Parts: sequence; C-alpha cells; structure tokens
Amino acid sequence: MSNQDLDQPDFDQIDFFRATALYQDPYPYYEYLRAHGPVWREPHRGVVMVTGFEEVMSVYNNAEVFSSCNTVAGPWTKFPVPLEGDDISAIIEEHRDTLPFSDQLPSFDPPKHTEQRGLLMRLITPKRLKENEEFMWRLADRQIDEFIARGTCEFIRDYANPFTLLVIADLLGVPESEHDAFRQELQEDKRAHEPDAGERRGPVSHKPLEFLYDRFTAYIEECRRSPRADVMTGLATATFTDGSMPPVRDVALIAANLFSAGGETTARLLGSAMQLIGERPDLQELLRAEPTASRISSRRHCGSKARSRASSDCRGSPRRSGPSTSRRART
Repeated sequence: MSNQDLDQPDFDQIDFFRATALYQDPYPYYEYLRAHGPVWREPHRGVVMVTGFEEVMSVYNNAEVFSSCNTVAGPWTKFPVPLEGDDISAIIEEHRDTLPFSDQLPSFDPPKHTEQRGLLMRLITPKRLKENEEFMWRLADRQIDEFIARGTCEFIRDYANPFTLLVIADLLGVPESEHDAFRQELQEDKRAHEPDAGERRGPVSHKPLEFLYDRFTAYIEECRRSPRADVMTGLATATFTDGSMPPVRDVALIAANLFSAGGETTARLLGSAMQLIGERPDLQELLRAEPTASRISSRRHCGSKARSRASSDCRGSPRRSGPSTSRRART
C-alpha cells in the first residue's frame, strides 16, 4: 500500500497488519478504531482491537485469562490444533513451544514470567544504571565521531541502531573489546561507506539470536567456573527468589531478549524524537540554549508515545474463548 492510497483512506478496507504506509502516522486509524467502541474485532484478521483504557488494563493485568504465548506470532502463526472449549490453558501449555520466540521473556506467562523478570531486575540496580548512563555519554560522542567528518548520516543506521545495541551490551557487562563483534553480528556492521564494509558480515548474522545464545552461554559458564567482580558474573550468579540457580540457558535467553526486544524499540524512539526536533524550530532553539533539556524532551516524547500505544494497541490472547476476546498476545 502506497502513501498515496492513504491520503483519503477508507479504513474499512485497510488491513492494519499489512498497511506499512499507515505506520508512519497511525493516529487517524486509531481514532477510527475508537469510534467502534473500546473493544472491537477487526474484520481482516479476526483480531480484537482493545482501545479503552480500562479494558486495556483489564487485559494486561489478567494473566489468568489472557496469555502472552503468541506475543510475537500475532495473527500470523496458528496453533497446530483448534482452540476449542471455554478454557484453553492446557492447549496453550501443550503447544506453546511450537510458536515463534516461545523461549523469550515477553511470551512467558506467570509464574515463569515473574521468576525470569525478577532475575533480570536483580541485575538492573540503580548503581548499574548510573554506570550505564556514564557509558552512554562517552558512546554518544564516539558514535558521532564515526560520521561527523562526512557531514551527513542516516540517523537510524549510523547512530540509533549501534548506540542502542552497545548501550545494552554495556548494561549486561559485555567487555568493550567485544563490542565490535556484537555490532558486526547483530547489525552486519552497516558502515557501508568504509572500504572493507562488505567483508564484515558475520557467519550467523542472519540468525542473530543464535549468536547471542552461544555468546552468553559461554560468558555465563565461564563466570560460574571462575567468578569475578564484574557485571557479567553478577548476571551469571543471580538466583531466583527461592535461592535456586537458574539454568545457564535461561540466563542466556534473558540477555538475548534485551537485545532483540529493547534495541529496536529504543532506536525507533530516537528516530521519532529526532524527527520531532527537526519539525520543531522552537525545540531546536531550546536544545541549543539548554543542552541538558534533551533528557526532559526525550522522556516526555517517550511517555507520550507509550500512552498512545497503551490506549490503542494492546492485544490479548485468551485462555478462555469468547465473542469479545482477542487472538493476539498480551504485551
């Protein structure tokens, strides 16, 4: 679908999950959804679109009724058996592993999700976040140094993507000596303007999660054998609330999820913020006069986008079937 097709759209004919041009400005479509009421099953995929705040929170907070099992698959991947009956919890558990990314934290349900998330939060402490912020300031200058001499850049490719990836790498304690390897494998090191850029493609760049699983499995096993006073050892030796040690693979999956889920979201946020600044001369003047205001600006922008998404784009995969429940995942 072209942008021209959306100049005066007939939303009844638009498949939201295929209308890529719509995603640049989805808010008119969200108004169209809200006009159908707080809960409405759209006709193209049979997905229930939940737009009312109270209804969204009801779905989001009710893990007994709604499952996150298809948070990645959405309407594209079906269960191998029919979803029949008033309670499909047993069907979900039996076939959960057949869904894409079923080993990732967002697709877990309690109590496993609670345990795994708790493991992650034991790492992300105020002290660690402060150290990570100090790294961000150094990285921001270093990233700009890569393209400032050219006088131009493609913001997402040259700045936002590598910046977010390396921030997460630092947060998890990946040694700086290995940051280039992560960039090559996970982003194919897309500095195409450099002479040897075409030679940098990693052997598993088309399967980035395999690279993450393998690399973090090696890190964690080494740190458990020979503990050190560093962040990676803290990740490797963190325990569940009952004091038990999680399997190595579980810890590796949590680390991989931060890269796969957090990186793209943050890069898109940075891109949206940069676009907003480009369209607002008043913000440009403010940031020139008060550079530290960029922290406030980005947080406000993030909060605005988050509220828009929460009120219009939350989906739930029901454990119990019914006429007004969704086939998408609670995110």
